[in-house]
Order: sequence, then structure tokens, then C-alpha cells
Amino acid sequence: MGKCAFVTGITGQDGALLAQFLLEKGYDVHGGLRRIGVIGTGRLDELGILDQITLHDFELLEMTNIQRVIDTIKPDEIYNLAAQSFVGASFELPIYTADVDGIGAMRLLEVVRSSASDCRFYQASTSEMYGKAQATPQSETTPFYPRSPYGVAKLFAHWSTVNYRESYGLRASSGILFNHESHLRGREFVTRKITLAFAQIAAGKQECLELGNLDAQRDWGYAGDYVKGMWQMLQQPQADDFVLATGITHSIRDFVKAAATFHGWDIQWSGEGIEEIGIDRKTDRVLIRINPGFYRPAEVDILCGDPSKAERELGWTRDVEFQGLVELMCESDCRRVGRKTSSF
Repeated sequence: MGKCAFVTGITGQDGALLAQFLLEKGYDVHGGLRRIGVIGTGRLDELGILDQITLHDFELLEMTNIQRVIDTIKPDEIYNLAAQSFVGASFELPIYTADVDGIGAMRLLEVVRSSASDCRFYQASTSEMYGKAQATPQSETTPFYPRSPYGVAKLFAHWSTVNYRESYGLRASSGILFNHESHLRGREFVTRKITLAFAQIAAGKQECLELGNLDAQRDWGYAGDYVKGMWQMLQQPQADDFVLATGITHSIRDFVKAAATFHGWDIQWSGEGIEEIGIDRKTDRVLIRINPGFYRPAEVDILCGDPSKAERELGWTRDVEFQGLVELMCESDCRRVGRKTSSF
């Protein structure tokens, strides 16, 4: 009989890709599903794995629910991926974000401590904890300086995981993951927003794309490679924290240019500040405009991770680099637009 894994946030990008990976490894996979009006299992459907997973009503705000689910499943491994994961929304929902992303993780850790101390636990930490980066690239020992309620909440969860590991001997690890994307990325995230908008523009269904800070730089990788790293962390004899990243940064401008090239457009920038526009050189068509409403109260200018520890100790490798990632996402959204349907 294979191992049993419980994945919170299983309907998200990472949760769905991790579930697929674990199923391929022979795991019995259970998923936590927040009970809301519309159940969004589109990613699991798209991967063709929904009928292979046991879903449970699960709420990180409800301690008794967490306890019952863990007692019922008795998992060998828990992957806590559930979160209010949109940085921009955390400025509008700071208390909710803190409760779900921060205290929610501690609730889960407390249940593991009291009822499932032999279970291996993974906490989804984030590069947003570095925020106003104190050094570049950022490694496991770089000081944190979060610049959003999301980053602050995730930092609480991260240090809670470290504390429960050191205080109670839990086999609890944190993965400090830098930006990782895929064809399953939610459309509120800038990468998917770009690829979907360009597909719709190319199909004559949208006029132009509105963006905020074009100069923000991120370390973008492929989510499928990163879920493999999550699993590798929990296979180690000792729990620890690991950065997963590519070590290479690209600006939002770079991502826009790469996605535009996929469609045969050559972006030329004109103007400054909120008046800046992106124009296709061949047709003089305005494809990009700036919307100041998309700027955040506190910006994170650059994030670049150092994955050397994960490469050395986990043997973690990446199969998809930046250009391949952009093309994968563009191709997927072109198919979606062509079908005139969307999975989520």
C-alpha cells in the first residue's frame, strides 16, 4: 500500500500539480476543499485526476474541522498549500489573510503536534517574505523584510513551522518558493493575465492589456518543477527549509515581450510613468496601457533566489526555463480562446 498524503489547497495551481505528481508516485491522495458556493475543481478536471482523489470539506479557520479531517485520514505527509494567495488582495483583506495564511498554518501545526506527530509536514512559504530584499540573491539565511500583509502572514507561518520543528521535534519543512507559473495559474496573477489577454487580443476579443508596475523583477520558474521539490523535501531524513528558485530574474516587461513575440508582435515602448504605452512596431497598434490602480501601496522591486542548497541536498533540478514557460502558457491560453471556453 502506498503512502497517504493530504494536500490543502488542492484545487489551486500547486495543489493540482502536486496531486498529479503524488498519484504518479503511487500515493493515496486526499485533498482539503473549502466549502464555498461554487466548487472550483477545474484544474483537477483539466489534469484528468479528479476521480482519483478523495476530497474533504476543510477550513483553516475552524480548529475542530482540521482535527476531524486529520484524525480521519491519518496521513503520512501533509502539504499545506491553502492560502489567500493573491498579494494585491491582501492589502484589502489583511485580517482575513493573516488568519488564513498565518494562524491557519499554526492551527494545522497544533493538530499535527497533538495527534499526528509522526506525520511529515510541508509549509508553503514564499519569496514575498523577503520583500524589500536585504541581499541579492536571497537564500535560506537572508533576512526577511515583507512588504505586504500576505508576506507578513506567510512569515508568521514560516517561523511557526520552524518553532514547532525545534520545540516539538516535528518533521516540518518549509519551502521558500519563488514565483512559479504554469498553464494552471489563476488569471489574477500577472503572468497569466498577460498570456490570456494576448490570446484574446489575437483572437479579436480584447482591445489591449492594462498593467501596473512594468519594472518589477521576479525569479520565474515552472510550477511542475517546484512541486517535485516539495515532495523531495519531505523525503529527507531531517526536516529543514529550502529555497526553490531559478537564480535568474526577468522584469514584467521581459515577460510581456516574450509573450508578444509568441504572437508575432514586436513591442516598442513610448511615454513615461502612467502615460507609457506598448505598441506593436509592425501595426502601430497599442497593446499595453498603464493602469495606476494596479500599483501596490508598497512595491517589491526585485526578487531573485539562490537554489544551491536545494540543488545540493535534495538533488532538485528544473526542466523548464523562462522562454519555455512563457510559450507553454501562451499555447495553453490560445487553445482556451480557440475553444471559446475556460476551465476556471
